[in-house]
Amino acid sequence: MLAVIKTGGKQYLVKPGDKIKIEKIEREENKEIIFDQVLLVDLPAGRQGKNKKIEIGAPLVNEAKVVGKILRQGKAKKVIVFKYKPKTRYKKKAGHRQLFTEVEITKIETESK
Repeated sequence: MLAVIKTGGKQYLVKPGDKIKIEKIEREENKEIIFDQVLLVDLPAGRQGKNKKIEIGAPLVNEAKVVGKILRQGKAKKVIVFKYKPKTRYKKKAGHRQLFTEVEITKIETESK
């Protein structure tokens, strides 16, 4: 079972057991989080490999949610920002570390099971 979720202005393709790094969410570690902005759900096929169903939202899939567990809060590696203009003696160096939340996807729930 796969799903596409939207959080922090980005879209992520997830399945149960995946660990993803998303934009920082103000929650404590080891707490459950529910993503209700589900754009697509790919339901598994039956025993014979038939009846595979893909639900595409317009824009969201109704009654679908993805449940995850917050593993940790952290900062990404430093990115160096360097600005330079020739012949004017202008240069500026700065660093940036983006905050993130690491989430493990536990289950994908839909209305039609």
